[in-house]
Formats: sequence, structure tokens, C-alpha cells
Amino acid sequence: MSPARLRGDLEEDDVSARADRRARGAHTVAALLALVAGGAGGACGDDGLDDTGDFAWELPRGFPVPAVPRDNPMSVAKVELGRHLFYDRRLSINNTMSCASCHLPEQAFADGKRVPEGATGTLLLRNSPGLQNVAYLSTYTWGNPVLETLEQQVVVPLFGDNPIELGTGEDLAGILARLAADPVYPALFSEAFPGQVEPISRAAIIYAVASFTRSMISGDSPYDRYAYGKDSAALSDSAKRGMELFFSERAECYHCHSGVNLTNAFRARDSASIERVFENNGLYNVGNAGTYPANNPGLYEFTGKPEDHGKFRVPPLRNLSFTAPYMHDGSVATLEELVDMYARGGRRITEGPLAGDGALNPHKSSLVRGFNLSAQDRADLLAWLRSLDDPGFGANPRFADPWVAR
Repeated sequence: MSPARLRGDLEEDDVSARADRRARGAHTVAALLALVAGGAGGACGDDGLDDTGDFAWELPRGFPVPAVPRDNPMSVAKVELGRHLFYDRRLSINNTMSCASCHLPEQAFADGKRVPEGATGTLLLRNSPGLQNVAYLSTYTWGNPVLETLEQQVVVPLFGDNPIELGTGEDLAGILARLAADPVYPALFSEAFPGQVEPISRAAIIYAVASFTRSMISGDSPYDRYAYGKDSAALSDSAKRGMELFFSERAECYHCHSGVNLTNAFRARDSASIERVFENNGLYNVGNAGTYPANNPGLYEFTGKPEDHGKFRVPPLRNLSFTAPYMHDGSVATLEELVDMYARGGRRITEGPLAGDGALNPHKSSLVRGFNLSAQDRADLLAWLRSLDDPGFGANPRFADPWVAR
């Protein structure tokens, strides 16, 4: 990335985008494209990885090299700077929260809440997902089709204002001054972005945090050890039966949840094609009218197409024991509830303003059709899903809070 690019990248005033979102009360495609204008995290492609850098991927067996934007190649210094920023509450408008406030290591970098709360106390609309293997996703956030890189995604919690998450953009000058006054940061920024006249910048924060989260690879679950030949005894007999059911035409789970990240919304450096997958899984059918809650309609928010009501990005299935509750709004509390919903072919809500039978939602994916489960089948499927847990991921010192020992 050139010095000129770094100095100018993402510095354009986004007042018009903010006004647009306030007026319409939603992140439209145009507004979000304006928010990420400036090219943060350009296109990824066959030449997306700078192989001359000093960052070495520590990839589990069978995992491909992630795609990396051409204008933000990985480096050890950049990842280390991003780790410090990720855990730093000074990055928020009022020094009350950091990225890690909603992404806790002990919960595979989810937070255990239905939805998180922003720095100013506003409840957000979407559940905080775990961050394992986000390097492999083809789109970011739950229902957004235009955020295709981590660099673009990072802009939303840092600088979005409807609602405010960290609120960094509300006092950027003050926050940059706080970072510059810290005895640690000047050297970290200079090492990560050498040759910059003013290395501590908005763009540098975005690129560094994106690089850190891109480095967060998880692939040492019992399933991984079994599937990739490291330990033939890693899976219990029950988990093996559950895996067979999961990948069968009877349950049809694998049509949406496959590959190393257990989601078809996947990309890697050498991907021949990129899947941007959004599906309606029958979680809601408000008033049996084929809609989801008005404040959380999924892809429909961007396209306005009725058939896109309730479509959200297909999530990965790793570390599920640590990342409850589930779904885009955290409304499914347990894995048992999750399995039962899919076996039924959708969730039925019998009373209240969201009442309706999700199994009858006309926009529901044809792959969510329900299937019969015996008690043994259910136990086996749950055992298989739990075999995707990687307890060492959240405990990995490479992803730990660097401020704890200071």
C-alpha cells in the first residue's frame, strides 16, 4: 500500500451517507457503499496475497490460504498492531468498550448475549457471531451483500452511527490523539506502516484490525483431527453417526453447510468461484405473511424484493458450544432448540406480535424441509455438532489480550 493511498484512504467525509441512513432508518446499499468508499480492502483475486511479506499462515491440514486484499497484505507487525487495537477501549467514543467487548476469547469471540449493546447503551439488532475463520467468508455481517472484505466490515462497528457501536467516528481526532499519546502505539503503527509521515490514522486502524481478525484461524476440533487423518479415534461413534446424518439427503444440512468452514458463503485465495449465499431458514413467518420482523428483514433491506425477506448469510457451524445463542437475532437459545427447529422445517411462534409458522414461510429455502428424528438421531446430530468445537481457539496466545500483562 502506497503512502499516498494510506494517507488518503477512507478519509473522505461520510456526512451524506450518515444523513441518508438517518433519514431512511436503514443501511441501504447506496449508504453502505458510501460508508466504505475509498477502497478499503480492494478486490481479492489470484494475486490477492503478498507472498513477499513476513507473515506465515499457520493453517490446519486441509485449509486453503485465505484471500487477502491487494492493498492490505498481511504482515506480523500489522497483525500485532491489530491485536492491540482489538482489545483497546480507547478506540470507542467514551472509552467504555473495545472490539473484544462483543467478541470474548472464552466464547470463541462471540459474547453470549442475544444482541450486544453499543458504547452509548443502544441495543444492536444482530447477534455477535464468533470470529473463527472469518478470513474465509465471502460477505460480512449477517445480511449485507456489499461488504465483501474484512476491511469494509470493520468500518461498520468502528464508524457506523445507526446505531452506534464503538462510535470511533464521532471523536476520531480525539481517539487518534489518545493512541498517539500512549508509549506503545507510535512504534507499533510505524512498524506496521513504515514510511508514513502520519502512521496513526483512520485507515491504519481499519487495515490493522482487519489483518488481526483475518489471522484468527480455528481448525483443531475433534472433527478436524478425524477428517484430516490426524486421529482416527477423535470422533465418538455417536458423532460419526451424526456426521453421516448431517451429510445425508435425509437431513440435507450439507447443502448450505459444507467445506472447511461449514458454510457455502466461502472464499479462499484460489477459489475458482465465490458463493455469496443468503437463505431464509423459516425462523419467522410474521402473521403467516412471509415476512420477518420489520426491523430485521435480512437481504430484503438491501434489495426490496419480497422473496428476499428473511434471507441471511449462511453462518459457519464451528465452536457452537461457545457461541450460543444462535441465529441473526440470538433468538434460538440452545443447540437442542436449533436441531429441533430444522427437524421441524421451521420455527412456529404461537402468540405475540411475531406469531406465525416459519415452516410455512413461502420464501423459506427449499432445503429446509424438515426430517424425522428419533431420540438417538437427535443425540447423534448434537454430538456431531459439538465435535466441531475447538477449545484451543479462544485460548490461543496469538489472539490474547496484549494489555493484560502491562
